Amino acid sequence: MTDLFIKLRIVDIIDIALVAYLMYQLYMVTRGTVAINIFIAIFIIFLFWLVIKALNMELLGIILGQLISVGMIALIIVFQQELRRLLLRFGTNYLSRWISLNKVFSFNIDDQKNFRIKSIANACKRMSESNTGAIIVITRKSALNIYAQTGEFINADTSTRLLESIFFKNSPLHDGAVIINSDKISAARCILPLSDNPNIPSNYGMRHRAAIGITEQTDAMAIIVSEETGVISVADNGIITNELSKEQLLQILEKMILNTYSNTK
Repeated sequence: MTDLFIKLRIVDIIDIALVAYLMYQLYMVTRGTVAINIFIAIFIIFLFWLVIKALNMELLGIILGQLISVGMIALIIVFQQELRRLLLRFGTNYLSRWISLNKVFSFNIDDQKNFRIKSIANACKRMSESNTGAIIVITRKSALNIYAQTGEFINADTSTRLLESIFFKNSPLHDGAVIINSDKISAARCILPLSDNPNIPSNYGMRHRAAIGITEQTDAMAIIVSEETGVISVADNGIITNELSKEQLLQILEKMILNTYSNTK
């Protein structure tokens, strides 16, 4: 009678849990993109291959086995962006907890007053009133040096006047994003990756798509001021919150700083 039951060890339970968690993370990374359809198709083929192996259908099993083994190289190419996001998520959420981040994101709880969030909120409010388009990226644990290198390095204290000057329509630096690292404006006129999410509303312009893209691929937060409507929006983790007031923007920035600090303790 014991042969009728599957022998399940603790190691097997851990194995199943790890695979399920990995599959869930892959789904979360590819959700809302075109790659989700490819992911589902590959998962179905893999399940079909397992059934073929269980039924000892050798010829079909060999063909599918070779297809899956050779297809791993193709998967790396097809899911290049998604794999990058997955590795970034693991690195940000887990590895950084074992490493001191004070050197990377150099402020502590006493430095919050020096982060100049009021300057950012004031600048966004004034640019909103004058319909000046802007995109401001605020880093968390990653300094975004790769994206800062696409623009002009500034390394200046964050201030309302400086942000307004950068995004002034006749300024040579207005076309692109500003990256703020800690309390410094690291760079301006930076090029950001555009989101490939097909569910983005058609009324969103390039700034909104760039803001979604950078927050999908990194742990940063992005503030957008629409040039057409003057609406202030915030993108975080690929999700946009629209029509924010100055006070609401301040609350979001304060919450972001407190959460970032608590995660680095």
